[in-house]
Amino acid sequence: MGNLFGRKRRSRVTEQDRAVLQLKQQRDKLRQYQKRLSLGLERERALARQLLRDGKKEKAMLLLKKKRYQEQLLDKTENQISNLERMVQDIEFTQIEMKVIEGLKIGNECLNKMHQVMSIEEVERIIGETQDAVEYQRQIDELLAGSLTEEDEDAILEELNAITQEQLELPEVPSEPLSEKIPEVSPIKNRPKAELVAAS
Repeated sequence: MGNLFGRKRRSRVTEQDRAVLQLKQQRDKLRQYQKRLSLGLERERALARQLLRDGKKEKAMLLLKKKRYQEQLLDKTENQISNLERMVQDIEFTQIEMKVIEGLKIGNECLNKMHQVMSIEEVERIIGETQDAVEYQRQIDELLAGSLTEEDEDAILEELNAITQEQLELPEVPSEPLSEKIPEVSPIKNRPKAELVAAS
């Protein structure tokens, strides 16, 4: 009743999934048949031994012929199981390949849409507009920098000098005036060495 008013849900089971399921079910049935044949072969062999012991050679021979035919059926069954398993693997691998191809197709469509939105001309236009905007901002900055008054320029220079003075650690300048008197030179220091030697 839940589906009475609601929309019918789409089944997620694909045709390939149904095919794989049927192949696996067929394989399982063949394996059950194989087990029955194997058990029957063991029983018939034991029965053939019993018939030989009882002296019923012809019946034993007929039973062994039947057993041989069932062995051939067993071999055919094994081949059919191998074919079914190979078919299942091929279908499953093809499903994986289809998903990969579908993914590549979606990715290619997405790239094409992005290329349509961002053509080379569009990219060049955006780069040009960006460069124009940067140039316009530079002109505004220059105008703003040029609108400073002389007082502003003086204050900026004064602040720059103050910062420079703080960074330079110069020794203190003496506050008292220096004398302009040249110190006297001792006569011995200024005399040539030859005169000093002769005087001694």
